[in-house]
Amino acid sequence: MSRIARDGVSRSRHFPAGFIWGASTSAYQIEGAVNEDGRGVSIWDTFSHTPGKVRGGDTGDIACNSYHRVEDDLDLLSELGVGAYRFSVAWPRVQPFGRGPVNRAGLDYYRLLVDGLRRRDILPVATLYHWDLPQALEDAGGWASRDTALRFAEYAELLAIALGDDVGMWLTLNEPQVAANQGYRIGTHAPGHTNDALAAAATHHLLLGHGLATRAMREAHADIGPIGISLDLHPVRAGSEDAALAAAAVDAEQNRIFLDPVLHGRYPLAARLELLPPEPLIESGDMELIATTLDFLGINYYCPYHVRQGDWEDLRKDETPVAGHPGVVSYVPAALNRTIMDWIVEPEARFDLLVGLGSDFFVMPPDTTENGCATEDYVNPEGECNDFERIAFLHGHLDAASRAIDAGANLAGYFAWSLMDNFELAWGYQRRFGLYFVDFATQRRTAKRSARVYAEVARSGALPDRDDVVRPRDVAPPSSRSAQPAVAEVLETG
Repeated sequence: MSRIARDGVSRSRHFPAGFIWGASTSAYQIEGAVNEDGRGVSIWDTFSHTPGKVRGGDTGDIACNSYHRVEDDLDLLSELGVGAYRFSVAWPRVQPFGRGPVNRAGLDYYRLLVDGLRRRDILPVATLYHWDLPQALEDAGGWASRDTALRFAEYAELLAIALGDDVGMWLTLNEPQVAANQGYRIGTHAPGHTNDALAAAATHHLLLGHGLATRAMREAHADIGPIGISLDLHPVRAGSEDAALAAAAVDAEQNRIFLDPVLHGRYPLAARLELLPPEPLIESGDMELIATTLDFLGINYYCPYHVRQGDWEDLRKDETPVAGHPGVVSYVPAALNRTIMDWIVEPEARFDLLVGLGSDFFVMPPDTTENGCATEDYVNPEGECNDFERIAFLHGHLDAASRAIDAGANLAGYFAWSLMDNFELAWGYQRRFGLYFVDFATQRRTAKRSARVYAEVARSGALPDRDDVVRPRDVAPPSSRSAQPAVAEVLETG
């Protein structure tokens, strides 16, 4: 609902009572301490230490050193005024080899984190898998092996028993599309394979692992909190009538290949066969497990895809061939801006996504579990980080979310990516998504102007007028509450 001033101009949008305001991180991107307290090796440890895989030769060995700064980073969340924190559990910190007994020191770290959140009245939202597979399981076949899905269910059961009384919400997987495609098909993420067959198998076994884990957690803990999955969804827009069929195919291959099994227990017919799991991999009962009823659906939204017919031999500026679809290109409409990741900024596509998927959700509320942008941040001589580009991005997407709720979308929450600048995977430390600026040499955290704006929104539940926050002005510092890969990379299929 908007508050309208006497001049008829909307000054703010109010979100529903109980709307969840949060921030997100992932274990490998912030924790560091990769060789401490019995933690095992992950595929990202191996990948980041492989020459040429990560920009600048960066690794997550130290990252934000959050493993040793738990209380400091919990205080940031209190300062930010959010009601929830989405973090991920590092599988190799809890089970160093992906199977067998628990590593007590690793589990104690997450108990400390969850207890600290509860003391601050912040809801713990735990992601079981944010891409840091134990290397021992990858050596045995990784997600291309069915056995990994079985081990994942055992790991999920272990965490349900250990933390189920205190974690408020659970996510099984973060963006399985990225884990399968970039990890096993195009090789830009760990473990770095470039094989269609491995990627197709990984697609099915990631989803199977989700289903098995959901069942295992509910059986292990009768009062387990709500369980969901985070999918990265990209609305696909056809720029011409003759590209409509291609747009539908791209939508199937990037979105529906994961969304349809989870919601409807089937793979989309419009996707190319080489991207779909072959029939022999799909055992009796698999699809029913994958479609196990969810309590909520996590949506990670960053950008849409625009496609049209185009000449691969004579590409225009800002056109990229869509792999597997000869004569089809992705492009950036001239009227739209891009972030430094080269991702299109289009809040209206977020509105369309939330409203258009409404019939799929039935009574299951979606949460925006990731949304944010990288900008070229720096701390000026006055000690300020004035990231107005990020503020404009967040304002546009929160405005779209509010309008979607007004239009009937059952949106339950919003989690900003990310709480702080971190190890941005293949980009190393050269891309900053955080609400807090991190000086990686000193580990000093500095609230960016976007953190101050987001704190105001989280505490009040109201989005102010755009000009009041996007234009330079003084913004009160946050205080304690009373209160993706570029399009070309994602579409590439090896």
